[in-house]
Amino acid sequence: MVLSCHKISKAYGTDEIIKDVSFQIEQGEKAAIIGNNGAGKSTLLKIITGEITPDDGEVVTAKDTVMGYLAQYQGQDEEGTMLDIVLSAREDLIKEEASIREMEARMEQIPQGELDAFMERYHSQIRHFDQAGGYTFRSEAAGILKGLGFSESDFSKTMDMLSGGQKTRVSLAKLLVLQPDILLLDEPINHLDLSSIQWLEDFLQGYRGAVLIVAHDRYFLDRIVTKVIDISFHRAKVYRGNYTEYAAQRELERITLQNSYEKQQREIAHQQEVIDKLKSYNREKSVRRAESRQKMLDKMERLEAPQEENSRMQLELEPDVISGKDVLEVSDLAKSYDGRKLFEHLSFQIQRGDRIALLGDNGTGKTTILKIINGVVEADAGSIRLGANVSIGYYDQEQQNLSGEKTLFEEMQDAYPGLNNTRIRNILAAFMFTGDDVFKRIDALSGGERGRISLAKLMLSGANFLILDEPTNHLDMESKDILEQALNRYTGTILYVSHDRYFVNRTASRILELSGGKLELFYGNYDYYMEKKRQAKETAVGETGEEKNGQGDGRMDWEAQKKLQAQKRKVAGELARTEKEIQKAEDEIASIEEEFQKEEVATNSAKLNELTARQNELQEQLEDLYLRWEELSESPLLAE
Repeated sequence: MVLSCHKISKAYGTDEIIKDVSFQIEQGEKAAIIGNNGAGKSTLLKIITGEITPDDGEVVTAKDTVMGYLAQYQGQDEEGTMLDIVLSAREDLIKEEASIREMEARMEQIPQGELDAFMERYHSQIRHFDQAGGYTFRSEAAGILKGLGFSESDFSKTMDMLSGGQKTRVSLAKLLVLQPDILLLDEPINHLDLSSIQWLEDFLQGYRGAVLIVAHDRYFLDRIVTKVIDISFHRAKVYRGNYTEYAAQRELERITLQNSYEKQQREIAHQQEVIDKLKSYNREKSVRRAESRQKMLDKMERLEAPQEENSRMQLELEPDVISGKDVLEVSDLAKSYDGRKLFEHLSFQIQRGDRIALLGDNGTGKTTILKIINGVVEADAGSIRLGANVSIGYYDQEQQNLSGEKTLFEEMQDAYPGLNNTRIRNILAAFMFTGDDVFKRIDALSGGERGRISLAKLMLSGANFLILDEPTNHLDMESKDILEQALNRYTGTILYVSHDRYFVNRTASRILELSGGKLELFYGNYDYYMEKKRQAKETAVGETGEEKNGQGDGRMDWEAQKKLQAQKRKVAGELARTEKEIQKAEDEIASIEEEFQKEEVATNSAKLNELTARQNELQEQLEDLYLRWEELSESPLLAE
């Protein structure tokens, strides 16, 4: 046991947050805390770290346990460069290294009689320094920073030069360099791009210590955790398995409880009906039987109706009009900001029924592409053409389509003036806004609430082409599930940007990857996309004999990608040329055979010899061409 929480309770006034929460984390175990927004997940982590004192219960850790905590919102900046701050996590090694350097400087001054004892102490310290990672911690720190998306040129930057998200990544890097016995991570991937998230997954999978995570990324949790601590109705319940296994277990429990409750309610209703019937006979024997049944009914242990954490969002997306087959054509799109080129010569097409996820690292221009299509941002070059009868529904992650000074009711009323008051209230109730909630101002809403009102407006739009920018941001897991189901039922066309890989895996039929200012299309969901990326990487490694960049951090640099793409184009081009040469040779052989059938040729021995010689030459060429075609067509570079 590394960590034990026993009957932890916390309330603020009459507002109960958590009650009697108990669980254990074992050495090396990876666990997640799951719950809706406001369930008390972050509060529980702060209680474990000692930042908050519980009202009741206790937190117990194993002797000498080192705990590391990454808060969702970081505090004040530290002084120094990014690399220095991260290295400061191993101040013990820095001090020991300085001590070793000092001993080395004193070596020549040690009297001969004391030298043996001095050297023994020196070598002992060297061994301890080595075993503690003294010779590797600097390179490990650099590798961690690179894995989290920083370049070496960033290492010298001070914290005041960084954005809030970058500061959080530096804090995470410092924590990973420390390698505590138990890592407590509150939304660690909020500010990471996909490649950095994948790197962190690999790091945590191989991490020897225990990990306790609060996160909303279900794909991330699936890959890492083997235990889920569910916080519902202020209490905790422990499930074994990853997120998908937890979700299946919880849904089975919900269905089982609901069925048991409904079955008991039917039995109670039946018994009451029999009792009333017996009483109506008004005979002594029937009355006694009724009383006996009533006593048995009164003794029955009644099941409570299964509780719902929140009322479920009700979302149905369906287009009012069917669009034409061709929905969108983008040609030679280009965009730069402040002299920095995001992309150029981007071209792609979308057809009715496509469900396309646009993926790429932060800052590559994904959101910009969506804004250009919607006319929010003007392109530097290129064209956007919508197909026949296409109507766009746009979900903006920045929620700029909402008016902060308006109430929820006014927002819906102004957007859809044809709706009466009752209809507006019913729609808002379907998105969990009831009673006086409808009079809340937009600027007073949480991120999740803003997301729900934007989805409500999207539902009413009747659009046949949905363009969504990070639609799962700020939604709790149940709402994400509902959105996924609604999109999978939707009969229109979808283009979206999302970092939620679980969401992408469940909803996308194609992946457009934006990298290095270029687009690459993958047919299939996220799992298929990752498999193709893995195959491409293995091919590249096999051809060069080494990892790109000489690093094992799971990322190919842009130059390597360009080289790989050039190799692919070269092979594809040669294959096409070979096929043309084969066709040309076969056509000429067929022509020669036709010549053989002509009477004037059959009696001309010179002509026959000439044609026969050419036919033999072509047959030899054709054999060589077939062999080359076979080699090219089986090239791993053409696997995608």
